[in-house]
Amino acid sequence: MNYLKVARISVVVSLCASPAMARDFTIAAWGGNYQDAQREAYFNPFAKAQGLKFVETTYLGGLAELKAMGDTGNVTWDLVMSGGTDAQLACDEGLLEEIDWDALGGGKELLPAAVQPCAAGNVVIGNGFAYNTEAFAAEAPKDWSDFFNLEKFPGKRGLINNPYMNLESALMADGVPLDQIYEVLSTPEGVDRAFAKLDTIKSELQFWEAGSQPVEWLVANNVAMSSAYNGRIITAKKEGKPLEFVWKNHIYNIDVWAIPKGAPYKEQALEFLKIANTAEAQAKFSAAMPYGPTNVNAGKLMSPETVKDLPVGENIAEALPYSDSFWIENYDSLKERWSNWVVQ
Repeated sequence: MNYLKVARISVVVSLCASPAMARDFTIAAWGGNYQDAQREAYFNPFAKAQGLKFVETTYLGGLAELKAMGDTGNVTWDLVMSGGTDAQLACDEGLLEEIDWDALGGGKELLPAAVQPCAAGNVVIGNGFAYNTEAFAAEAPKDWSDFFNLEKFPGKRGLINNPYMNLESALMADGVPLDQIYEVLSTPEGVDRAFAKLDTIKSELQFWEAGSQPVEWLVANNVAMSSAYNGRIITAKKEGKPLEFVWKNHIYNIDVWAIPKGAPYKEQALEFLKIANTAEAQAKFSAAMPYGPTNVNAGKLMSPETVKDLPVGENIAEALPYSDSFWIENYDSLKERWSNWVVQ
């Protein structure tokens, strides 16, 4: 037997069997300033601790890329930052690795909603409404009931052109307690009630598609109030724009880290999550990007000036956790009704 030949064949087979390991650790995230802040808070400290190189790519949402990796077996990502709904769908379809929470310490320091079967919640995003402070110098709106009160606070309103968040907000404005929102919305009568409340301001509505539009409209006084992402409004405030975000009864959703099924650097990805879950790393991210941490202790490491503009602590005490499971089950039917309602 030619043992040298066998050895050479073995090396070739080994290399061909796991080509992905020849690449660097790969992180897919949202890009822009968001990813810049993640690089400083998470990517660089992780790479230094592990003594490895990493590359970054941009993920724009959806399951197409994860499905392609699963179908071909060519898994080109080791970590992906995803919205909670996409992560839950991907988990249900077997496209993500299950998280070993025992290896991560159990997640006791995180918000309960951050501890998921296939994902680790990392970034809390506030979805509420904002207004131009110069337009409401005498009395400012305080909650969703004020947003829907055209008599007390006249003027146009901006809403995202989608049913999610809006139907919940309408029910809050109509007096439904936070802990009953999705219970009520799960009934035909509850859906009718939400749309009936939206009817009361429909004549004054403008619908936005991009997260930058509420800021533009509010600054230009095109609308009196608009639903908005807290990060967009807080960033505009820091730039000197006369805007204010209303925290009471906002809806918060969570962006998560997940590991694609079959990722060759799975173990290293778990080490990444250990760093990303720490209060210190999350506080560093939130200081650079005005979204909240999922580690409940991170707020203690930030200045009061920073904390007051984040979905953390008192600001989420009266907030509604967004239900990914509700919208996975009901989005198609409610989106159809919403689309019809908008053009009526």
